Amino acid sequence: MRALYLNAVTDGRALTDEQLSASLTETLAKKPKGAGWWVFAYGSLLWNPLFPVAEARAATIHGLHRRFCLHSLASRGTPDQPGLVLALEPGGICKGVVYRLPSPLALDELHLLWRREMVVGAYRPRWVQARSGDRRIAALTFVVRRDHVQYAQLSDDEQARIIAQACGAFGSSCDYLMRTRAALASHGIVDAYLERLARDVQMRQLTCAPAAAAEVK
Repeated sequence: MRALYLNAVTDGRALTDEQLSASLTETLAKKPKGAGWWVFAYGSLLWNPLFPVAEARAATIHGLHRRFCLHSLASRGTPDQPGLVLALEPGGICKGVVYRLPSPLALDELHLLWRREMVVGAYRPRWVQARSGDRRIAALTFVVRRDHVQYAQLSDDEQARIIAQACGAFGSSCDYLMRTRAALASHGIVDAYLERLARDVQMRQLTCAPAAAAEVK
């Protein structure tokens, strides 16, 4: 991720090793007393956590909701045609999955997670209270920075238009959306917002396909 963004942006947006380390240190200092090593996943971490998982539980957090509100200039889009990825915004609720990292590996894995999620500093790491059944779990998650240059406040229609077209080094924004839906479904979670968006994206792609084929001919 860092290599991709270093090539995609030239304004010093990609954080240095020192900045990433300082951000993680600051976040760990706010870790609730007695909390375990849990991460609340709501987007790509659901289906591609890239860290060892000791335990996974469906969970809900209150006061935040998921939304395609962050432009991707490398992984799911390009600087010329930015894609979109999910982030958490204030308000509402969000159903996702909490993953527990093995304690002996937790710090090393969080360093790697920071290099992936905090590469351009578009998120504010936050400890949240997740509810899983009758259990409350303090978990780490990533909330969008609305003051970041890649923050995107878009209508559902604008989101669908971008997601239907954008593609980057790791695949399309549409693939990101569909993988997130599938991962949530595997835990018995259906997100009405993602379902509406997926239907709109698929309709746009079906509409565009004949036109593209006609142009080729």
